Amino acid sequence: MPLSFADKIIDFYLNLEPPGKLPNDIQILFPQKEEEVKTIINEFYNKFYRDNKKRRLIFGINPGRFGAGITGINFTAPKQLTDHCGIQHPFKQSSELSAEFMYEMMDAYGGVARFCNDWFITAMSPLGFVQHGKNINYYDDKDLMKMLTAFIVNNIEQQIAMGFKTGTFFCIGEDKNYKFLSSLNESYDWFKHIVPLPHPRFIMQYKRKEKEKYIQQYISALMSCI
Repeated sequence: MPLSFADKIIDFYLNLEPPGKLPNDIQILFPQKEEEVKTIINEFYNKFYRDNKKRRLIFGINPGRFGAGITGINFTAPKQLTDHCGIQHPFKQSSELSAEFMYEMMDAYGGVARFCNDWFITAMSPLGFVQHGKNINYYDDKDLMKMLTAFIVNNIEQQIAMGFKTGTFFCIGEDKNYKFLSSLNESYDWFKHIVPLPHPRFIMQYKRKEKEKYIQQYISALMSCI
């Protein structure tokens, strides 16, 4: 019997090899090494991805310390894991702005199960980073980005090999994440077309009054590929 997508992605996350010592007092967020996170990863992906359907990819940046840095699930904080995914966990019932937007968007899409039937949210780096107690993106430090490039490329290629559709895909972050991903795609020719989307944290922090407009922007863009 062929491996399901759940089997492949669980194997990917539970066998991550972190890069070496990071520069400039940057520490790694590596929740997948924790036993409680391994349990959540198994439950989440077996619940929503236990099939062999080909999906499209959505690329985020990297996990943050209040969302995937806790749960191991991209754009998913503990509150969303319970309230939207129906998965119990041992974590403090905290939330995170980007997770709140993404799960409201999934609700508008038709619910978590329907969304996961069509899409997989990944990240340029499956591991996150902290500097002086604050989140840092892979592109915020030139030395870090240079060091991580091979790590990012390797992880993207491992995921593509699982059998995703490689036509249009989406990039969360319209500036630096989009530019870096586009430059990599030019070199490696993974995908035919990249569509950038505004980052949920930007929306929730600076454009909250227009949140519904941005949810519809996401829905319209995603539905155009279905």
